[in-house]
Parts: sequence; C-alpha cells; structure tokens
Amino acid sequence: MKVTPLEDWIICKSGIKEKEPKTLEEYQLNKVKEILYYAKRNSRFYSDKLNSINENGINSFDDFKNIPFTYPHDIRQNPLDFLCVPQKEITRIVTLNSSGTSGEEKRIYFSEQDLNLTVDFFKTGMSCLTDKSDRVMVLLPGNTYGSIGDLLKKALEMSNIKCINHGVIVDPEETAKSIMENDITCLVGIPMQVLYLSRLKSDVFKSRIKKVLLSTDYVPEVLIHELTLQYGCKVFTHYGMTEMGYGGGVECQALNGYHMREADLYFEIINPDTGEAVPDGQSGEVVFTTLTRKAMPIIRYRTGDTASFSANSCACGTFLKTMNRVTGRIDNRVKIGENKFLYLKELDETILKFKAVFDYKACITEEGLLNIEIVSENKAIIKDIERSIQTLLYKKLGYKMNFAVTANPDTKPEKIINSMVKRKICDFRGV
Repeated sequence: MKVTPLEDWIICKSGIKEKEPKTLEEYQLNKVKEILYYAKRNSRFYSDKLNSINENGINSFDDFKNIPFTYPHDIRQNPLDFLCVPQKEITRIVTLNSSGTSGEEKRIYFSEQDLNLTVDFFKTGMSCLTDKSDRVMVLLPGNTYGSIGDLLKKALEMSNIKCINHGVIVDPEETAKSIMENDITCLVGIPMQVLYLSRLKSDVFKSRIKKVLLSTDYVPEVLIHELTLQYGCKVFTHYGMTEMGYGGGVECQALNGYHMREADLYFEIINPDTGEAVPDGQSGEVVFTTLTRKAMPIIRYRTGDTASFSANSCACGTFLKTMNRVTGRIDNRVKIGENKFLYLKELDETILKFKAVFDYKACITEEGLLNIEIVSENKAIIKDIERSIQTLLYKKLGYKMNFAVTANPDTKPEKIINSMVKRKICDFRGV
C-alpha cells in the first residue's frame, strides 16, 4: 500500500522540511495569521467581526480558538461583504440552496486563482485512486466553467487520464449506455445516484466499473459494502463542500477515512454545543478555515457536518491526520421522544440494505406520524422494511411508535435542479 500522494503534495506546497505534525502545524499557524491579516483589511465582514483581534497575538492554535466562528447565515445575509477582491476578478459564483426556499441561498465566490487551487488539489487527490489506464466518468454538474465536473476534468487531463463529463444522472439508460460506449472504469458521483444506477444497471457495474469515488453528501456504509462485495469495486469517499473550495479530503488506499487538504485548509472538530475542541476519536462538528483563498476567505466556518479525527495512524504510513468518514449533518434528524432523535443516517442503514429499494423519502407529518415512501417496484418488501424500522425505533425508544411505509413503483429519477442539495428528513409539525 502506497502512502497517500497528498503527503508529498502538502510537503511541496507548505515547504516544510520534516514529516512531522508539528512542522505542518507551524506552517498552518503562519497561514492562519496571514489570512486573518488579509481578511481584516479586505473583507467588510471580517474587518468588523475581527476588529478587536490582533493576529500577531495568535501564537498557538489554543489562541486561535478565541477567534469567533463564522456561520452559514453570515454568508446568506451578506455574501458580498466577504469579498476580498474586486468583483471583476470573480470568475465563478455558486448559489447554494439547502432548503428549497430563496431565503436560504448562499453565494460563494471564486477567483481564477481559487479555481486553480482546487484543480491542483483534485489532480493529486484523484491519483489516490486512478492511473493512466483508467477512464473516468463524472456524474456531477460539469457543463459550466468552474463547476466541480469542469475542474475534475481539467485535473484528470493534466494527468493524461481520460475523463467524460456526463453530468448528474437524469436517464439511467443513457448513463449506462455511455459507460459501455466509453469503456468507463471509474465513476465519480453522488452516493444515492450511484446506488440507484448500480441497482438498476447491475450488469454494467459487474462488467465495467472497478473504482468509485462518492462525494457531495453523506455516504451510507451499506452502499460502500454493497459496491465492494457485490461488484468488486474499490470505493473511495471524498469530503468537501463548495464553501471550502469543493475539495476537502479524500481517502487513500487504506479506505479508512480522509487525508485532508491541509496545505489549503485548517480543520477542527468541536463540540457543537460548547464550541470547544473534542479529543481525537470523539465525534463533533467539522469547522474549517481557508488558508490560501483570495476571493472569499472563510474563517472558523461551522459546517454542520459530524465527523471525528482518528486517534490512530493510517495504515498507509503517512504522518498526516486522518478524518473518519463524515456521518451526516447535525440537524438531519427529527425528535421522536423525550430527548430522543431519529437521524437520516439511521434510516439509510436500515432501509437501503434492501436491494429492491432505489430511493426513499422520510418525514414526520403534521400529525406526528413517521411517513416513509420508498421507490421500489417490489411492494412485497414493505413488511420486511416495516419490521426493520420497528426494531430501530424500539431500540431507541423502548416502545412502539406509529409509522407508515408506502411504495412508489416509479423508478425514473426526478430531474435534479441543484444536485448539491443535501438529503434531509423533514419535520412538518408546527410548520
């Protein structure tokens, strides 16, 4: 097993001389001080928020923990106030809508230099799983300049790896045909879309697909196991979000958590209630700071994602940190009892183990009923799914809870307007 290629990439970018966490931390601390200075003097938002902060007094990351957090609502309310360059230097604007309402839009701005930083990371990150013998299909948005698919294609072509920018899956038949015609060996896609395709077109996976990179959303463990055991795929996962410049971290050949983009980003894991750092191995909220972004630096941004730093060294032998796979979003839950919550990730592992299920939606109705609609042509599995869900709920509550499972036989995927929208378990009580 080879050491993650991110190690040499980070050493080269940071200029550190020793493969030691301490030397990398010193580099990151210097970059943090630089970005504080830069943001305070160029961003209206940070010039106000950090007005009382003296970056020269930040002598350790314990000091850095006194810097106030940046929240998603800060960006939603004043995206232009984050800009540190003239608007004429912006070459890419991404509008994110996480809730389906215009009031929830966030706009993220990129300069050409920022996009090039992402291409550079993607080039190295994709080498964790691909080589020149691979033909990659990207099932992500890629038709516009600076989109994630466009940047991935540029990165792969710099390594002389053939890349087809297919875009998100709308017609599974068309996607499967394109995989066969282009002799694709590696897919990059959204977890639930890849699951849908693999179950609808299992013959294509068995005959063609050797590697898969899953990104943009929480990756259910049941999907990783299925692709690995049933189709013999090597399944890599990537963690990133638009706010951090798309790329954040990617798994090495050990397939046991991400090595992070530590030359460009500084990561923390905090207790979401207290804001204090948690020990390695303990789950908390992911927080990041951009170290090299020019157009729109973001400092101590609370992502809402839950993960943990591994307390163990990676089997690949790197000195870099490993972040265990993200387990979902803190708010992706509904209350089902006194101080009891049901998380989307728990439903994923319970429902998606049934291979006749292509997709599902879950919500709590106005009347307080847990309603689950599965996408499947096999209504006979409803009873088995009901038993599995009842077992899950009973373990959490200690008593039976009313719920309903229905089947929608329509296996044609809905058209995806914004594929970066995260799946969510909805609660309509009190709406």
